[in-house]
Amino acid sequence: MTSILTAGSSAPVLASFSCSNSAPDGALSGGNAVRAGVKVSRSTNLSGIRRSGNLNAFSQGVRSFSVGSGGILSTRRNRNLHVVAASPPAEEVAISTEPLTKQDLIAYLASGCKPREKWRIGTEHEKFGFELDTLRPAEYSKIAALLEGLAERFEWERVLENGNIIALKMNGQSVSLEPGGQFELSGAPLETLHQTCAEVNSHLYQVKAVAEDLGLGFLGIGFNPKWPVSEIPVMPKGRYDIMRNYMPKVGSHGLDMMFRTCTVQVNLDFSSEEDMVKKFQVGLALQPIATALFANSPFSDGKPNGYISYRSHIWTDVDKNRTGDLPFVFSGKFGFEDYVDYALDVPMYFVYRKGRYIDCAGLSFKDFLNGKLPNMPGETPTLNDWENHLTTIFPEVRLKRYLEMRGADGGPWKRLCALPAFWVGLLYDDESLQGALDIIHDWTEGERAMLRRKVPKMGLQTPFRDGLLKHVTQDVFQLAKEGLRRRGYKEVGFLNELEDTVKSGKTVSEKLLESYHGKWGGTVDPVFEELLY
Repeated sequence: MTSILTAGSSAPVLASFSCSNSAPDGALSGGNAVRAGVKVSRSTNLSGIRRSGNLNAFSQGVRSFSVGSGGILSTRRNRNLHVVAASPPAEEVAISTEPLTKQDLIAYLASGCKPREKWRIGTEHEKFGFELDTLRPAEYSKIAALLEGLAERFEWERVLENGNIIALKMNGQSVSLEPGGQFELSGAPLETLHQTCAEVNSHLYQVKAVAEDLGLGFLGIGFNPKWPVSEIPVMPKGRYDIMRNYMPKVGSHGLDMMFRTCTVQVNLDFSSEEDMVKKFQVGLALQPIATALFANSPFSDGKPNGYISYRSHIWTDVDKNRTGDLPFVFSGKFGFEDYVDYALDVPMYFVYRKGRYIDCAGLSFKDFLNGKLPNMPGETPTLNDWENHLTTIFPEVRLKRYLEMRGADGGPWKRLCALPAFWVGLLYDDESLQGALDIIHDWTEGERAMLRRKVPKMGLQTPFRDGLLKHVTQDVFQLAKEGLRRRGYKEVGFLNELEDTVKSGKTVSEKLLESYHGKWGGTVDPVFEELLY
């Protein structure tokens, strides 16, 4: 049993983290639900100071806490200025007299378990900002003006780092910046695909309304089609400085990943450890199908690159310690503890303290757990440190207190709704989930690795057993449709955008390549209009 201190409570509330549908309400299910760990918000306005608590502890009780030093600024129509102490990544404000143990880390993941009626859908997507007149990547000054415009016109809360606006927050949603200025919406955890698609449409409307006045457009594609890394502005975020210095030491494509890729992903819940394992296995095995269906990155440096999902290929040589398709998930004995063991072996990037990032690139979280981190001798991690560490691991499916499906290219707006529909249909319906497990049950590790390797180049035409991946995809797609029908929310229509790709085996990338070699006359510039949001 573990103590949870809840907001407004004077004594701990006991709860079990044995992954038995006992996760507290508000456990994270999408990209931006309330974080685990103790968090205290301090709100300040011009007339005085207010304090409010949002306290959840997953370690054995709470002995003391302090307030982080980052800042979110919110300008409301009444022009009152509010400062809320938090800056992503959230800084843990609980300091326990007892260091975290491995069991605490396991319990953190297990706390994501929740009953079916509390399952939610969290959609995230990224897009490239560019100057409409030159097609050049948007400079930070323009991105900052866009964020300010969104905050002013649509009442988002500003998030600052070292005085620079780097993100926005509102009602469980956030807008943030990737290293090269890729503009990301992390949606709130929502119940239906209708809600998550409406959220995406609202966001794109708001961005378009402000961006046009700034001469900016946004491109829905998986890899920057025209500009090299050297031409892409760097966003002023501390964690990216650390990553940018470390990436070239561990892979040849790390900087390409950081500055030139965009994705769309969905975050989904599980009810138990067993349910998590089933969904994890299906997600990993079928991720190459999602990569093929959403393949949309055939260009780089102004010409075809030989791939239909160059973004997916890029990930094969970023950092082998933190990427890949995780064969151990199929071991037959996989569970939360095994993922913790894996994550503990992934080298660290940073620790966030007092509003700054401490460079810990290449160091061991195990040493941190034992108070032996060279950069911070004697200090042990908090649950927020663990949560932040989990965000620096990049497999095709990632486990936090929910599962992230990470294999799809960014793309046109209709496909932003199709991606969550595909995975919700497969994973949120028991019959479809079992059907998918039946399809993959005898796939070998070698076959899964082959698909991961070949699909970025060959897509749905990848040979598989006695046919093509296209034929497997047709069966999987039918399962997704049936799963959505059984959900009863009239969501099947969100898959319509994929029907032609499934039937023909021809991806968006292949259609773009036809245009490049045909009506575009061998230039990629028209793609900025073709895939403009």
